[in-house]
Amino acid sequence: MTNPTQSLYAARLPIFPRRVSGYFRRLKWALMLVTLGIYYLTPWLRWERGPDMPDQAVLIDLANRRFYFFMIEIWPHEFYFVAGMLVMAGLALFLFTAALGRVWCGYACPQTVWTDLFILVERWIEGDRNARVRLHEAPWSLHKWRLRISKWVVWLIIGLLTGGAWVFYFTDAPTLLRDLASFSAPPVAYMTIAILTATTFVFGGFMREQVCIYMCPWPRIQAAMMDEDTLTVAYRDWRGEPRGKGLRRRAAAEAAEASIRAAGPQIGPRSPVIPMPGRPAMPSAPVLTEHKGDCIDCNACVNVCPMGIDIRDGQQMACITCALCIDACDEVMEKTGQPRGLIDYIALSDAPKEAAGDQPKSVWRHVLRARNLIYAGLWSGIGIALIFALFLRPDVEMTVAPIRNPTHVVLADGTIRNAYDVRVRNKQGTEQIFHVSLDHADLIITVEGSTSDKIAIPADSQGQARVYVDAPAGSHLATHARSDLRLWVTDQETGERAAVDTNFTGKDDE
Repeated sequence: MTNPTQSLYAARLPIFPRRVSGYFRRLKWALMLVTLGIYYLTPWLRWERGPDMPDQAVLIDLANRRFYFFMIEIWPHEFYFVAGMLVMAGLALFLFTAALGRVWCGYACPQTVWTDLFILVERWIEGDRNARVRLHEAPWSLHKWRLRISKWVVWLIIGLLTGGAWVFYFTDAPTLLRDLASFSAPPVAYMTIAILTATTFVFGGFMREQVCIYMCPWPRIQAAMMDEDTLTVAYRDWRGEPRGKGLRRRAAAEAAEASIRAAGPQIGPRSPVIPMPGRPAMPSAPVLTEHKGDCIDCNACVNVCPMGIDIRDGQQMACITCALCIDACDEVMEKTGQPRGLIDYIALSDAPKEAAGDQPKSVWRHVLRARNLIYAGLWSGIGIALIFALFLRPDVEMTVAPIRNPTHVVLADGTIRNAYDVRVRNKQGTEQIFHVSLDHADLIITVEGSTSDKIAIPADSQGQARVYVDAPAGSHLATHARSDLRLWVTDQETGERAAVDTNFTGKDDE
């Protein structure tokens, strides 16, 4: 039984990753510059849409319920575009995880990107791993306070820029910046910036790997996405073991010795074996050789890992496959004259083949598998459908709601009148005049509050009008309980049309 006085809480041990250079480290720097550049600069891109439209290229306009992305504008009733993009993002995550493991976590996840940036600042101010370890273990002094406060100030500035960039996506960035500087911005803007500044500061500076291990659900889901053919960061133990700089007995030599013992008793260790008729000759005993594994147990892979794990212990939930251990190990292998790749992107299904000296599958055979192709096909199909829906959607949309209380009105001359609420969406950047018409020549249509059958709709907005349809007394529509009717609206400038089928209620409905 567990000792009731024993604490089950394990305090976090700080991790001080060592600086490393190599292909994957350069790739991470490049992706960090690209992703941070996109995040910080996108709200400042301008896009001309018209005199009454916002000029921000990417804008989430919650007040007017619009989403603008360069030439694309998404209305509230078109939320299926957003849902489709979220499904595509999920499928892309499944695809990359099934093919290459947790590459999203290792290279493009915001937590990884900002943690890399914070570690860069930490290394710039406090030094590399050994210097940071000494500083952590040293007692508090003026020098230590100066370095820590300098680091925290830079972290806070990064967090402030992060929160500020986020709120710029929801309103015109230059205008909001002026309002923030003059302290006239809405309180929600200051609250959002404060919350994001604090979370960026804490998550990127102090919690780091704990966010990935304890807060993020993806490490627990990834097992369903990966299999033995997934390429992921792994340690070639059959090549690296046994570790150390001294001589070790090679696994192949031990297997040879076992085969000698299985061959049966012999006269002596070097006695010749005389073959008998009908009996195959016993193989001569191989000379046992001593050999060390390629791993010299330098712990370079552990020292550069931002998660603080040892990849040589096998696949672990905490591993984000950032591949920095590959760069560190390759550097050591070059210095010791050993071939690179002791730690590498490999598939578990290739391990027995490589251990036996056979060639593993090619990268493309691992990537172009049935499951990955299904993911890619679904992703592409949804993307193509969204593109078609986006470019085939009309610029003019209309909805018609018949007034049912009362269903119709009988005028003094016997004319039967029906009323309809017509809503027209004008998706263009200028005010448009729409002509309302019918598919019955003997009906008369009028717009409430207007002397004509035209509706003026402001730019990029939806307008509503009460439309009256009159059927002369004794006409076919006036004397039938219910008749089919089609209402049209036509943009007088572009000729774009939209139609809605409805019905006309006659006198017999009483």
